Amino acid sequence: MNALSTRRARAVIVALAAGSLALTGCSSGSGSNKGKSQTDADAATQSKAVPLGTAADSTGPAKAVKDAKSGGTIRVYQRDSYNHLDPAQMYVSDMKSLSQLIFRGLTSFQQDDKGNEKVVGDLATDSGTMSDGGKTWKYTLKDGIKFEDGTPITSKDIRHTVERMYAKFITDGPTYLQQWLSGSGTSYRKALPDGPYKGDHLPKTVLDTPDDKTIVFHFKQPQSQLPYALTMPGYSVVPDSAKDTKDNYDVAPVSAGPYKIASFKSGKSMQLVRNKNWDPKTDAMRHQYPDGYNITFNHQASDSTKRLLADKGEAKNAVSLTNQVDTNATKQVLEDASASKRLVQGYQPYVWQMNFNMDRIKDKKIRDAITYALPNSQIVRINGGTYGGEIAGGLLAPTVAGYKKGYDPYGKLTHPNGEPEKAKKLLQQAGKTGMKLVYAYSNTEARQKEAVVIEDALNKAGFNVQKKEVDAASWYQQMGKVNNGFDIYMTGWGQDWPDASTVIPPSYDGTTIQDGSSNYSHVDDKHVNSEIARISKIADVDKATAEWQKLHHYIVEKVNPAAPVFYTKTLQLYGSNIGGARYNTDVSYLDPNTLFLKK
Repeated sequence: MNALSTRRARAVIVALAAGSLALTGCSSGSGSNKGKSQTDADAATQSKAVPLGTAADSTGPAKAVKDAKSGGTIRVYQRDSYNHLDPAQMYVSDMKSLSQLIFRGLTSFQQDDKGNEKVVGDLATDSGTMSDGGKTWKYTLKDGIKFEDGTPITSKDIRHTVERMYAKFITDGPTYLQQWLSGSGTSYRKALPDGPYKGDHLPKTVLDTPDDKTIVFHFKQPQSQLPYALTMPGYSVVPDSAKDTKDNYDVAPVSAGPYKIASFKSGKSMQLVRNKNWDPKTDAMRHQYPDGYNITFNHQASDSTKRLLADKGEAKNAVSLTNQVDTNATKQVLEDASASKRLVQGYQPYVWQMNFNMDRIKDKKIRDAITYALPNSQIVRINGGTYGGEIAGGLLAPTVAGYKKGYDPYGKLTHPNGEPEKAKKLLQQAGKTGMKLVYAYSNTEARQKEAVVIEDALNKAGFNVQKKEVDAASWYQQMGKVNNGFDIYMTGWGQDWPDASTVIPPSYDGTTIQDGSSNYSHVDDKHVNSEIARISKIADVDKATAEWQKLHHYIVEKVNPAAPVFYTKTLQLYGSNIGGARYNTDVSYLDPNTLFLKK
């Protein structure tokens, strides 16, 4: 399914009056190896509260993984090369898995061996100290934290990390913190249009670093979810030095995590080796068991599954951080006595959806026709059947707070193979029978198979489909362009952290439209924009959750910017000499923090 946007969440439960915070989180199916399909109960489990950890929780080293050993190199089979290495540009799942190994930020998600999570201090001593009703947050840096060259990490580096996010060359990363500090939509860039590169800084009344250890954020509105936002790869620390080479930092980043990049050949390979200046005593989440990772790209799911299923030679020491079991081999894997013991599965927070470019498809009747025509059940079968997902009725996943089972305004659950006749009538009513439809899809095996059934279904509904294949490695970068030249295209969206506010505003707020924005359909609806602004100010989370769901229904039923296709799940296979394999509820794939070689 990768690359899916990692903007993922769990549903924040905040009681500002009581001064408490907690949030709902995707919990797992963690480490399951019996090949059972996920159930509704799994999704409910993923909505349990995830608390903010204490200073004690944030103190390293991380709890040892049972039977873990040090040494050796883990082999990694990846489908796509990394399109970005600058953390500020990282916003898709394969990059997030990599970021866990090489980058660190102020906070991180910490997961125990039962799948329970906390948000803890990473570079910071704790998850943050809130005051002024949530308008002010203070962080103190740990002792002994360093970049890979041995340079100590100070508050000036954190300030630089935040301020460079304002620069024009940063287009693909998260914008939450910038918008909270300096204005909604794209207006935040006006506060620091060149970032910190010409000597300008945000005022101390916005971002203050009174000493080398202290960072203070000042917001105009309460921002109770800051600790969760700061766990994102996009806010990982970047040095305030000549080593920040602006655009070129995207190919030569500086590590602060347990591993550093020894070599990277785009489209071919990457070598990770131990970062000797990472101190486990400062890290409550990560380990450094393997000597390194040997990553190669261009491994389709069929190839990585074949290698891991055979379990010979280097494949015994291998994983894929994000490749899933090839859908054509699922039955074989589940029935194989050895392979069935080497599986990780979990319920992901993503909704796979067909986006409509609303700059090009302005008539809702046409968007509705496409929605009714899509053969959801066939698409789910291509993606692994019940092990890969379940048909979606809306655009918010079952892992989002307030989700109501059975919401299905377009009858996708009752007509899983689509309704071509209804689609054909809508197209006739719009006077667009035979309409040319430019359909973009990525050059992966699953997407290519999807394209065949989707093209057939839409042609039967009266469209003239023109398919355009796009390289998977740059898929979101290309779909994120305002003038991308396509009518319809699939994306996967998941919450960034626990709240519907990390799905609806990023995806449907018209004020955020720009190259790199995740408003892939270019929705710019006055009611949606005003409701986003209104609901974002509601401090009572229960009330806000209800209002987000109401707005979700309006978006799906009255706007229809994207046809819901399916809610996603993952099933991954690993080699027999791999230890510590489990599902990570933050990255929604195999946990990169706990792996080791058994011998």
